[in-house]
Parts: sequence; structure tokens; C-alpha cells
Amino acid sequence: MNEEYREQYLKLLDEAGRFHGDVCRGIELGTRMTMRGLREIGIADPKGADRKNLIVYVEIDRCATDAIMALTGCRPGKRTMKVLDYGKMAATFIHLETGRAVRVALRPKRPEARNEDVPMDTLSDDELLLVTPVEVDLRPEDMPGRPVRTCACDRCGENIMDGREIVVGDETLCRSCREGAAYYRLPAGAGR
Repeated sequence: MNEEYREQYLKLLDEAGRFHGDVCRGIELGTRMTMRGLREIGIADPKGADRKNLIVYVEIDRCATDAIMALTGCRPGKRTMKVLDYGKMAATFIHLETGRAVRVALRPKRPEARNEDVPMDTLSDDELLLVTPVEVDLRPEDMPGRPVRTCACDRCGENIMDGREIVVGDETLCRSCREGAAYYRLPAGAGR
């Protein structure tokens, strides 16, 4: 890692650590992933001039996601960050204007990347990260802004936004009603 890159890394690492509350290995990895992903797609100012040109898909719900959020300004609530918890240390950076996209992942079988005794700034991007150009088909429903459409679930009556409904026969259902797999359950005797 050259000195200029190292200085930028340390500055961004500090910013991500302040957002997260501390600097851990996940913050270090997320910072490196963000730096590489943005450079690959040509985003220089993700929270300023380029803020409307970036969407990031993250594949983990751990510390690295906080680093990516802090450094890009992307947020689930702004619909510029999509959290797909696959349990993988990976993120896809998409330049909306050019369509250019890369998936940046922790290189498989790199124990030194997980070993906190090995300083992150001693590892090159190529030693640490696997960078793959990808294509991402974004639908209008995936873009930032107001919901494109809203409909009600025929079973629970709750609203479903942006094409997340599932049509089964003549029923329009939310995912939890269709799959019968809500992450919560109602206490005995409680009703809707």
C-alpha cells in the first residue's frame, strides 16, 4: 500500500470507526471494500457530487456494513443501500449513471484478513479482496424515491410497497403471509 493510499485509508477508517463506535476488523475490511469499490466504478465523492449516482448492495449485517454506510452515505431508508444478509463479507457498488458495477468480497481462505495481529494496511487490495465486474438489473421499484406502487395483502391487510407482493391464484399476498414465515409471532390470545 503506497503512502497516499495508506493516509486516505487511515482517514476513512477513523470516519467509519466514529460512525460505528469503534474500529474493529469488520470496520477495517468495510473501509477497504468501500475504497476499492468506489474507485473501480469511478465514484470520487459519494456523499457530495456523486450521491445520486450510487447504490450499494451489502451481503452481511455486520460491522463492515456500518463502514460502507458511513463512507458512502448510502442508507436503507434512502433506498440507496440494499441489505441482503447472505452472511458473506461482500458488497456490490453500482454507478447509476454509467451502469458500471463491481462486487467486492473478502478473498476466500485469507486467515490473515481475520487475524487482528496482521495490520490491515500491510495487505494489498489484491491479497485481501476479490473484485468482480458484475451486472445488476435494477427495476424502477428498486430505485430511490417514493414508492412506485402500493397494494394491500389479501390476508393480513397490510400495505406492500414496490413490487414485493406475490400473486398466488387470485390472491395478492405479502411475503410473510405467502411463506407463513414471519420473523415474529403474536402472543397467545392476541389478534390483529
